[in-house]
Amino acid sequence: MRARALKINPYHTAWIGRIDTIPPQSDERTALIDRGLILRGLLSKSQIDEIHRVGDIWLRHHDAAKLAEAVAAAKAQRAVDDMRARKAEEKRRKKEEAAQRKALRAEQVQRRREEDIVFLGRNVSASLADRRSHVEKLSEAGLPLLATPSDVAKALGITIRQLRWLCFHAEAALKSHYVYFEIPKRTGGTRLLAAPHRHLAQAQRWVLDNILRRISPSEPAHGFVAQRSTVTAAAPHVGMDVVVNLDLKDFFPTITFPRVRGLFKSMGYSPASATVLALLCTECPRTPVDHEGLRYWVAAGERALPQGACTSPAISNLVGRKLDRRLVGMSTKMGWHYTRYADDLTFSAPAGHREAIGILLARVRHILQEEGFQLHPRKQHIQRAARRQQVTGIVVNHKLAVPREEVRRLRAILHNARRTGLAAQNRDDIPHFESWLQGKIAYVQMVDAELGRKLAEQYRALTG
Repeated sequence: MRARALKINPYHTAWIGRIDTIPPQSDERTALIDRGLILRGLLSKSQIDEIHRVGDIWLRHHDAAKLAEAVAAAKAQRAVDDMRARKAEEKRRKKEEAAQRKALRAEQVQRRREEDIVFLGRNVSASLADRRSHVEKLSEAGLPLLATPSDVAKALGITIRQLRWLCFHAEAALKSHYVYFEIPKRTGGTRLLAAPHRHLAQAQRWVLDNILRRISPSEPAHGFVAQRSTVTAAAPHVGMDVVVNLDLKDFFPTITFPRVRGLFKSMGYSPASATVLALLCTECPRTPVDHEGLRYWVAAGERALPQGACTSPAISNLVGRKLDRRLVGMSTKMGWHYTRYADDLTFSAPAGHREAIGILLARVRHILQEEGFQLHPRKQHIQRAARRQQVTGIVVNHKLAVPREEVRRLRAILHNARRTGLAAQNRDDIPHFESWLQGKIAYVQMVDAELGRKLAEQYRALTG
Protein backbone atom coordinates (compact mmCIF):
# COMPACT_ATOMS: atom_id res chain seq x y z
CA MET A 1 0.00 0.00 0.00
CA ARG A 2 2.76 2.36 0.91
CA ALA A 3 4.75 1.40 -2.17
CA ARG A 4 1.73 2.08 -4.39
CA ALA A 5 0.91 5.32 -2.65
CA LEU A 6 4.43 6.54 -3.13
CA LYS A 7 3.98 6.25 -6.88
CA ILE A 8 1.14 8.74 -6.83
CA ASN A 9 1.84 12.42 -7.42
CA PRO A 10 -1.38 14.15 -6.39
CA TYR A 11 -0.53 17.26 -8.32
CA HIS A 12 -0.08 15.54 -11.71
CA THR A 13 -3.59 14.12 -12.06
CA ALA A 14 -6.00 15.52 -14.59
CA TRP A 15 -8.88 15.51 -12.15
CA ILE A 16 -7.44 17.68 -9.40
CA GLY A 17 -9.41 20.89 -8.85
CA ARG A 18 -12.32 19.74 -10.99
CA ILE A 19 -15.74 20.57 -9.51
CA ASP A 20 -17.78 19.93 -12.61
CA THR A 21 -17.55 16.08 -12.51
CA ILE A 22 -16.84 12.99 -10.27
CA PRO A 23 -13.44 11.40 -11.09
CA PRO A 24 -13.60 7.76 -12.25
CA GLN A 25 -12.31 4.82 -10.11
CA SER A 26 -9.55 4.21 -12.67
CA ASP A 27 -7.80 7.30 -11.44
CA GLU A 28 -5.14 6.22 -8.90
CA ARG A 29 -5.57 9.25 -6.67
CA THR A 30 -9.34 8.78 -6.69
CA ALA A 31 -8.96 5.07 -5.89
CA LEU A 32 -6.69 5.90 -2.93
CA ILE A 33 -9.22 8.40 -1.59
CA ASP A 34 -12.03 5.89 -2.05
CA ARG A 35 -10.00 3.23 -0.10
CA GLY A 36 -9.39 5.68 2.71
CA LEU A 37 -13.06 6.59 2.97
CA ILE A 38 -13.99 2.92 3.17
CA LEU A 39 -11.25 2.05 5.71
CA ARG A 40 -12.27 4.93 7.95
CA GLY A 41 -15.86 3.82 7.74
CA LEU A 42 -17.08 7.04 6.23
CA LEU A 43 -18.59 5.32 3.19
CA SER A 44 -19.26 1.71 2.30
CA LYS A 45 -17.98 0.10 -0.87
CA SER A 46 -21.49 -0.09 -2.25
CA GLN A 47 -21.91 3.64 -1.63
CA ILE A 48 -18.60 4.37 -3.33
CA ASP A 49 -19.67 2.24 -6.29
CA GLU A 50 -23.03 4.03 -6.43
CA ILE A 51 -21.29 7.42 -6.38
CA HIS A 52 -19.06 6.44 -9.30
CA ARG A 53 -21.98 4.92 -11.18
CA VAL A 54 -23.89 8.20 -10.90
CA GLY A 55 -20.72 10.07 -11.81
CA ASP A 56 -20.22 7.93 -14.91
CA ILE A 57 -23.84 8.54 -15.95
CA TRP A 58 -23.50 12.32 -15.37
CA LEU A 59 -20.17 12.34 -17.19
CA ARG A 60 -21.67 10.53 -20.16
CA HIS A 61 -24.55 13.05 -20.29
CA HIS A 62 -22.17 15.92 -19.73
CA ASP A 63 -19.96 14.75 -22.58
CA ALA A 64 -23.01 14.43 -24.84
CA ALA A 65 -24.14 17.91 -23.88
CA LYS A 66 -20.67 19.20 -24.56
CA LEU A 67 -20.67 17.38 -27.87
CA ALA A 68 -24.04 18.85 -28.75
CA GLU A 69 -22.83 22.23 -27.63
CA ALA A 70 -19.70 21.79 -29.71
CA VAL A 71 -21.78 20.78 -32.72
CA ALA A 72 -24.09 23.73 -32.21
CA ALA A 73 -21.11 26.04 -31.78
CA ALA A 74 -19.59 24.67 -34.98
CA LYS A 75 -22.85 25.19 -36.82
CA ALA A 76 -23.13 28.68 -35.41
CA GLN A 77 -19.56 29.44 -36.43
CA ARG A 78 -20.22 28.15 -39.94
CA ALA A 79 -23.35 30.32 -40.08
CA VAL A 80 -21.33 33.33 -38.90
CA ASP A 81 -18.60 32.56 -41.41
CA ASP A 82 -21.19 32.20 -44.17
CA MET A 83 -22.83 35.45 -43.14
CA ARG A 84 -19.46 37.23 -43.08
CA ALA A 85 -18.62 35.80 -46.48
CA ARG A 86 -21.97 36.98 -47.85
CA LYS A 87 -21.45 40.42 -46.35
CA ALA A 88 -17.94 40.59 -47.75
CA GLU A 89 -19.25 39.57 -51.18
CA GLU A 90 -22.07 42.11 -50.90
CA LYS A 91 -19.60 44.79 -49.84
CA ARG A 92 -17.28 43.91 -52.72
CA ARG A 93 -20.22 44.00 -55.14
CA LYS A 94 -21.42 47.34 -53.80
CA LYS A 95 -17.90 48.76 -54.04
CA GLU A 96 -17.66 47.64 -57.64
CA GLU A 97 -21.07 49.13 -58.40
CA ALA A 98 -20.12 52.35 -56.61
CA ALA A 99 -16.86 52.51 -58.55
CA GLN A 100 -18.78 51.97 -61.79
CA ARG A 101 -21.31 54.66 -60.86
CA LYS A 102 -18.48 57.00 -59.92
CA ALA A 103 -16.69 56.35 -63.19
CA LEU A 104 -19.94 56.83 -65.11
CA ARG A 105 -20.68 60.01 -63.18
CA ALA A 106 -17.18 61.33 -63.83
CA GLU A 107 -17.59 60.52 -67.51
CA GLN A 108 -20.98 62.26 -67.59
CA VAL A 109 -19.60 65.28 -65.72
CA GLN A 110 -16.63 65.49 -68.06
CA ARG A 111 -18.88 65.17 -71.10
CA ARG A 112 -21.23 67.77 -69.67
CA ARG A 113 -18.32 70.09 -68.92
CA GLU A 114 -17.28 69.75 -72.54
CA GLU A 115 -20.81 70.28 -73.85
CA ASP A 116 -22.62 72.43 -71.28
CA ILE A 117 -22.31 74.92 -68.42
CA VAL A 118 -24.26 74.50 -65.19
CA PHE A 119 -22.24 76.70 -62.79
CA LEU A 120 -20.51 80.04 -63.34
CA GLY A 121 -19.88 81.22 -59.80
CA ARG A 122 -21.78 82.05 -56.65
CA ASN A 123 -24.90 84.25 -56.84
CA VAL A 124 -24.98 84.28 -60.66
CA SER A 125 -25.75 80.66 -61.61
CA ALA A 126 -29.35 80.23 -60.42
CA SER A 127 -30.90 80.62 -63.89
CA LEU A 128 -28.54 78.40 -65.87
CA ALA A 129 -30.94 75.44 -65.76
CA ASP A 130 -33.74 77.31 -67.56
CA ARG A 131 -33.17 76.96 -71.34
CA ARG A 132 -36.54 78.27 -72.57
CA SER A 133 -36.17 81.08 -75.13
CA HIS A 134 -38.96 83.09 -76.74
CA VAL A 135 -38.23 81.95 -80.29
CA GLU A 136 -40.97 84.01 -81.95
CA LYS A 137 -39.85 87.19 -80.22
CA LEU A 138 -36.21 86.66 -81.17
CA SER A 139 -37.08 85.84 -84.76
CA GLU A 140 -39.31 88.89 -85.08
CA ALA A 141 -36.48 91.14 -83.87
CA GLY A 142 -33.96 89.45 -86.17
CA LEU A 143 -31.84 88.30 -83.25
CA PRO A 144 -29.77 85.09 -83.21
CA LEU A 145 -31.56 82.18 -81.55
CA LEU A 146 -29.64 81.28 -78.39
CA ALA A 147 -31.14 79.04 -75.72
CA THR A 148 -28.22 77.22 -74.08
CA PRO A 149 -24.64 78.08 -73.19
CA SER A 150 -23.61 75.71 -75.97
CA ASP A 151 -25.55 77.87 -78.44
CA VAL A 152 -23.69 80.96 -77.22
CA ALA A 153 -20.30 79.25 -77.50
CA LYS A 154 -21.11 78.03 -81.00
CA ALA A 155 -22.22 81.51 -82.08
CA LEU A 156 -19.02 83.05 -80.68
CA GLY A 157 -16.89 80.40 -82.37
CA ILE A 158 -15.29 79.22 -79.14
CA THR A 159 -15.44 76.07 -77.01
CA ILE A 160 -17.56 75.61 -73.90
CA ARG A 161 -14.37 75.55 -71.85
CA GLN A 162 -13.30 78.94 -73.26
CA LEU A 163 -16.77 80.40 -72.70
CA ARG A 164 -16.75 79.19 -69.08
CA TRP A 165 -13.36 80.83 -68.57
CA LEU A 166 -14.56 84.15 -70.01
CA CYS A 167 -17.82 84.18 -68.01
CA PHE A 168 -16.87 82.68 -64.66
CA HIS A 169 -17.55 84.99 -61.73
CA ALA A 170 -14.99 84.81 -58.90
CA GLU A 171 -14.72 87.04 -55.86
CA ALA A 172 -10.93 86.70 -56.02
CA ALA A 173 -9.17 85.74 -59.25
CA LEU A 174 -5.53 85.16 -60.06
CA LYS A 175 -6.05 86.66 -63.49
CA SER A 176 -8.40 89.41 -64.60
CA HIS A 177 -9.98 89.66 -68.03
CA TYR A 178 -9.49 93.44 -67.93
CA VAL A 179 -6.63 95.92 -67.77
CA TYR A 180 -7.43 98.69 -65.29
CA PHE A 181 -6.17 102.24 -65.60
CA GLU A 182 -7.26 105.72 -64.57
CA ILE A 183 -7.72 108.87 -66.65
CA PRO A 184 -8.29 112.40 -65.35
CA LYS A 185 -11.79 113.92 -65.45
CA ARG A 186 -12.42 117.42 -66.78
CA THR A 187 -14.16 118.27 -63.52
CA GLY A 188 -11.33 116.89 -61.40
CA GLY A 189 -10.55 113.49 -59.98
CA THR A 190 -10.01 110.34 -62.01
CA ARG A 191 -12.15 107.86 -63.87
CA LEU A 192 -11.39 104.12 -63.68
CA LEU A 193 -11.43 102.43 -67.08
CA ALA A 194 -11.35 98.69 -67.71
CA ALA A 195 -10.13 97.54 -71.12
CA PRO A 196 -10.94 93.88 -71.87
CA HIS A 197 -8.26 91.48 -73.09
CA ARG A 198 -8.40 90.26 -76.67
CA HIS A 199 -10.57 87.14 -76.30
CA LEU A 200 -13.18 88.85 -74.16
CA ALA A 201 -13.12 91.91 -76.42
CA GLN A 202 -13.86 89.70 -79.42
CA ALA A 203 -16.81 88.08 -77.64
CA GLN A 204 -18.17 91.48 -76.61
CA ARG A 205 -17.79 92.77 -80.17
CA TRP A 206 -19.92 89.84 -81.43
CA VAL A 207 -22.61 90.61 -78.84
CA LEU A 208 -22.56 94.27 -79.87
CA ASP A 209 -22.74 93.64 -83.63
CA ASN A 210 -25.22 90.75 -83.62
CA ILE A 211 -27.55 91.59 -80.74
CA LEU A 212 -27.29 95.06 -79.24
CA ARG A 213 -27.12 97.04 -82.48
CA ARG A 214 -30.21 95.29 -83.81
CA ILE A 215 -32.34 96.81 -81.05
CA SER A 216 -33.12 100.49 -81.62
CA PRO A 217 -32.53 102.83 -78.68
CA SER A 218 -35.13 105.40 -77.72
CA GLU A 219 -35.47 108.66 -79.66
CA PRO A 220 -34.12 110.91 -76.88
CA ALA A 221 -30.88 108.86 -76.62
CA HIS A 222 -28.08 110.43 -78.68
CA GLY A 223 -24.91 109.06 -77.12
CA PHE A 224 -23.14 106.13 -78.82
CA VAL A 225 -25.86 105.84 -81.48
CA ALA A 226 -25.17 105.73 -85.22
CA GLN A 227 -26.22 108.91 -87.08
CA ARG A 228 -26.55 110.74 -83.74
CA SER A 229 -24.04 112.88 -81.89
CA THR A 230 -23.60 115.78 -79.50
CA VAL A 231 -24.95 117.96 -82.30
CA THR A 232 -28.24 116.06 -82.60
CA ALA A 233 -28.51 116.04 -78.80
CA ALA A 234 -28.13 119.83 -78.65
CA ALA A 235 -30.28 120.76 -81.67
CA PRO A 236 -33.74 120.42 -79.97
CA HIS A 237 -32.70 122.97 -77.34
CA VAL A 238 -31.67 125.84 -79.63
CA GLY A 239 -33.30 129.18 -78.85
CA MET A 240 -35.05 128.08 -75.66
CA ASP A 241 -35.72 130.39 -72.73
CA VAL A 242 -34.35 127.96 -70.13
CA VAL A 243 -32.05 124.95 -70.40
CA VAL A 244 -31.58 122.52 -67.50
CA ASN A 245 -28.57 120.20 -67.55
CA LEU A 246 -28.52 117.24 -65.13
CA ASP A 247 -26.03 114.42 -64.72
CA LEU A 248 -26.60 110.84 -63.53
CA LYS A 249 -24.34 109.67 -60.73
CA ASP A 250 -22.30 106.49 -61.35
CA PHE A 251 -24.21 105.71 -64.52
CA PHE A 252 -22.41 102.52 -65.63
CA PRO A 253 -21.88 101.11 -62.10
CA THR A 254 -25.63 101.57 -61.48
CA ILE A 255 -26.44 99.18 -64.34
CA THR A 256 -25.66 95.94 -62.50
CA PHE A 257 -25.55 92.30 -63.58
CA PRO A 258 -29.21 91.54 -62.70
CA ARG A 259 -30.38 94.52 -64.81
CA VAL A 260 -28.26 93.45 -67.78
CA ARG A 261 -29.51 89.87 -67.51
CA GLY A 262 -33.06 91.22 -67.35
CA LEU A 263 -32.41 93.22 -70.55
CA PHE A 264 -31.37 90.10 -72.48
CA LYS A 265 -34.35 88.16 -71.06
CA SER A 266 -36.68 90.95 -72.21
CA MET A 267 -35.35 90.46 -75.75
CA GLY A 268 -36.56 86.85 -75.62
CA TYR A 269 -33.44 85.01 -74.54
CA SER A 270 -33.68 82.13 -72.07
CA PRO A 271 -32.51 82.78 -68.50
CA ALA A 272 -29.49 80.54 -69.20
CA SER A 273 -28.31 82.35 -72.34
CA ALA A 274 -29.19 85.74 -70.80
CA THR A 275 -26.99 84.89 -67.82
CA VAL A 276 -24.05 84.00 -70.06
CA LEU A 277 -24.45 87.14 -72.19
CA ALA A 278 -24.75 89.34 -69.09
CA LEU A 279 -21.61 87.83 -67.57
CA LEU A 280 -19.72 88.54 -70.79
CA CYS A 281 -20.75 92.20 -70.63
CA THR A 282 -20.31 92.95 -66.91
CA GLU A 283 -17.49 92.85 -64.39
CA CYS A 284 -16.76 93.81 -60.79
CA PRO A 285 -14.44 96.70 -60.01
CA ARG A 286 -11.32 94.91 -58.75
CA THR A 287 -8.31 95.80 -56.68
CA PRO A 288 -5.01 93.86 -56.52
CA VAL A 289 -4.20 92.09 -53.24
CA ASP A 290 -0.93 90.23 -52.59
CA HIS A 291 -1.20 87.11 -50.41
CA GLU A 292 1.45 84.43 -49.80
CA GLY A 293 3.45 85.47 -52.83
CA LEU A 294 0.47 85.56 -55.21
CA ARG A 295 -1.44 88.55 -56.56
CA TYR A 296 -5.22 88.26 -56.50
CA TRP A 297 -7.73 90.56 -58.17
CA VAL A 298 -10.41 90.95 -55.52
CA ALA A 299 -13.91 92.22 -56.24
CA ALA A 300 -14.40 95.65 -54.68
CA GLY A 301 -18.02 96.16 -55.66
CA GLU A 302 -21.05 94.76 -57.40
CA ARG A 303 -20.80 93.31 -60.91
CA ALA A 304 -21.90 95.99 -63.41
CA LEU A 305 -21.09 97.58 -66.77
CA PRO A 306 -17.35 98.27 -67.04
CA GLN A 307 -16.22 101.59 -68.50
CA GLY A 308 -14.11 100.41 -71.41
CA ALA A 309 -16.13 97.50 -72.81
CA CYS A 310 -17.59 98.16 -76.26
CA THR A 311 -20.96 96.76 -75.14
CA SER A 312 -21.45 99.09 -72.16
CA PRO A 313 -22.71 102.19 -74.04
CA ALA A 314 -25.25 100.23 -76.11
CA ILE A 315 -26.50 98.32 -73.05
CA SER A 316 -26.85 101.56 -71.08
CA ASN A 317 -29.01 103.02 -73.85
CA LEU A 318 -31.23 99.93 -73.97
CA VAL A 319 -31.56 99.72 -70.19
CA GLY A 320 -32.47 103.44 -70.21
CA ARG A 321 -35.33 103.07 -72.71
CA LYS A 322 -38.02 102.98 -70.03
CA LEU A 323 -36.41 105.91 -68.26
CA ASP A 324 -36.39 107.87 -71.52
CA ARG A 325 -40.05 107.04 -72.22
CA ARG A 326 -41.12 108.24 -68.81
CA LEU A 327 -39.06 111.43 -68.99
CA VAL A 328 -40.34 112.19 -72.49
CA GLY A 329 -43.93 111.70 -71.36
CA MET A 330 -43.45 113.90 -68.31
CA SER A 331 -41.61 116.61 -70.31
CA THR A 332 -44.20 116.67 -73.08
CA LYS A 333 -47.04 117.15 -70.60
CA MET A 334 -45.15 120.05 -69.02
CA GLY A 335 -44.24 121.60 -72.38
CA TRP A 336 -40.50 120.83 -72.15
CA HIS A 337 -38.03 119.15 -74.51
CA TYR A 338 -35.82 116.28 -73.37
CA THR A 339 -32.67 114.57 -74.71
CA ARG A 340 -30.08 112.30 -73.15
CA TYR A 341 -26.43 111.89 -74.14
CA ALA A 342 -25.09 108.94 -72.10
CA ASP A 343 -25.49 110.14 -68.50
CA ASP A 344 -26.21 113.80 -69.40
CA LEU A 345 -29.91 114.72 -69.23
CA THR A 346 -31.05 117.98 -70.84
CA PHE A 347 -34.43 119.66 -70.51
CA SER A 348 -35.42 122.93 -72.17
CA ALA A 349 -38.54 125.03 -72.56
CA PRO A 350 -39.63 128.27 -74.29
CA ALA A 351 -40.63 131.39 -72.39
CA GLY A 352 -43.25 131.02 -69.70
CA HIS A 353 -41.97 127.81 -68.10
CA ARG A 354 -39.38 129.10 -65.62
CA GLU A 355 -41.78 128.78 -62.70
CA ALA A 356 -42.06 125.04 -63.36
CA ILE A 357 -38.32 124.31 -62.91
CA GLY A 358 -38.79 123.17 -59.31
CA ILE A 359 -41.65 120.85 -60.25
CA LEU A 360 -39.58 119.49 -63.17
CA LEU A 361 -36.61 118.69 -60.93
CA ALA A 362 -38.79 117.01 -58.31
CA ARG A 363 -40.51 114.81 -60.89
CA VAL A 364 -37.19 113.92 -62.55
CA ARG A 365 -35.74 112.84 -59.21
CA HIS A 366 -38.80 110.72 -58.49
CA ILE A 367 -38.68 108.98 -61.88
CA LEU A 368 -34.94 108.39 -61.63
CA GLN A 369 -35.31 106.87 -58.17
CA GLU A 370 -38.01 104.47 -59.39
CA GLU A 371 -35.84 103.46 -62.36
CA GLY A 372 -32.77 102.77 -60.21
CA PHE A 373 -30.77 105.93 -60.98
CA GLN A 374 -29.91 109.06 -59.07
CA LEU A 375 -28.83 112.60 -59.91
CA HIS A 376 -25.31 113.85 -59.28
CA PRO A 377 -25.77 116.52 -56.59
CA ARG A 378 -22.94 118.74 -57.90
CA LYS A 379 -23.81 118.59 -61.60
CA GLN A 380 -27.10 120.41 -61.93
CA HIS A 381 -27.12 123.57 -64.04
CA ILE A 382 -29.99 125.89 -64.86
CA GLN A 383 -29.15 128.15 -67.82
CA ARG A 384 -31.36 131.04 -68.79
CA ALA A 385 -31.39 132.86 -72.12
CA ALA A 386 -29.62 135.94 -70.75
CA ARG A 387 -26.43 133.89 -70.32
CA ARG A 388 -24.62 131.36 -72.44
CA GLN A 389 -26.52 128.09 -72.70
CA GLN A 390 -24.59 124.86 -73.46
CA VAL A 391 -25.70 121.33 -74.18
CA THR A 392 -23.07 118.59 -74.53
CA GLY A 393 -20.42 121.31 -74.89
CA ILE A 394 -22.26 123.14 -77.72
CA VAL A 395 -23.69 126.65 -77.39
CA VAL A 396 -27.45 126.70 -78.16
CA ASN A 397 -28.56 130.27 -77.42
CA HIS A 398 -29.44 131.22 -81.00
CA LYS A 399 -27.86 128.51 -83.13
CA LEU A 400 -25.50 125.58 -82.74
CA ALA A 401 -22.03 126.97 -82.10
CA VAL A 402 -18.69 125.99 -80.64
CA PRO A 403 -17.79 127.96 -77.50
CA ARG A 404 -16.09 131.24 -78.43
CA GLU A 405 -12.87 130.53 -76.52
CA GLU A 406 -12.34 127.29 -78.46
CA VAL A 407 -12.76 129.07 -81.79
CA ARG A 408 -10.40 131.86 -80.74
CA ARG A 409 -7.78 129.34 -79.68
CA LEU A 410 -7.91 127.55 -83.04
CA ARG A 411 -7.77 130.82 -84.97
CA ALA A 412 -4.77 131.98 -82.95
CA ILE A 413 -2.91 128.72 -83.58
CA LEU A 414 -3.56 128.87 -87.33
CA HIS A 415 -2.73 132.60 -87.53
CA ASN A 416 0.55 132.36 -85.58
CA ALA A 417 1.58 129.20 -87.41
CA ARG A 418 1.97 131.26 -90.59
CA ARG A 419 5.09 132.79 -89.02
CA THR A 420 6.37 130.10 -86.68
CA GLY A 421 5.06 126.83 -88.15
CA LEU A 422 2.61 124.45 -86.51
CA ALA A 423 5.15 122.72 -84.28
CA ALA A 424 5.99 125.96 -82.47
CA GLN A 425 2.30 126.44 -81.57
CA ASN A 426 2.19 123.23 -79.54
CA ARG A 427 2.77 125.08 -76.28
CA ASP A 428 0.96 122.47 -74.16
CA ASP A 429 3.06 119.56 -75.52
CA ILE A 430 0.00 117.81 -76.95
CA PRO A 431 0.95 114.39 -78.43
CA HIS A 432 0.32 114.12 -82.17
CA PHE A 433 -0.41 117.82 -82.30
CA GLU A 434 -1.35 118.01 -85.98
CA SER A 435 -3.85 115.15 -85.65
CA TRP A 436 -5.31 116.84 -82.60
CA LEU A 437 -5.67 120.09 -84.54
CA GLN A 438 -7.34 118.33 -87.47
CA GLY A 439 -9.79 116.70 -85.08
CA LYS A 440 -10.66 120.04 -83.49
CA ILE A 441 -11.30 121.61 -86.90
CA ALA A 442 -13.45 118.64 -87.95
CA TYR A 443 -15.50 119.02 -84.75
CA VAL A 444 -16.07 122.72 -85.46
CA GLN A 445 -17.15 121.82 -88.99
CA MET A 446 -19.64 119.29 -87.63
CA VAL A 447 -21.23 121.94 -85.39
CA ASP A 448 -20.89 124.98 -87.70
CA ALA A 449 -20.21 123.92 -91.28
CA GLU A 450 -19.30 127.38 -92.59
CA LEU A 451 -16.89 128.24 -89.78
CA GLY A 452 -15.33 124.80 -89.96
CA ARG A 453 -14.83 125.13 -93.71
CA LYS A 454 -12.88 128.40 -93.24
CA LEU A 455 -10.65 126.88 -90.54
CA ALA A 456 -10.01 123.83 -92.71
CA GLU A 457 -8.92 126.09 -95.60
CA GLN A 458 -6.48 127.92 -93.32
CA TYR A 459 -5.02 124.59 -92.15
CA ARG A 460 -4.58 123.33 -95.72
CA ALA A 461 -2.84 126.56 -96.60
CA LEU A 462 -0.28 125.88 -93.88
CA THR A 463 0.36 122.23 -94.77
CA GLY A 464 0.23 122.58 -98.53
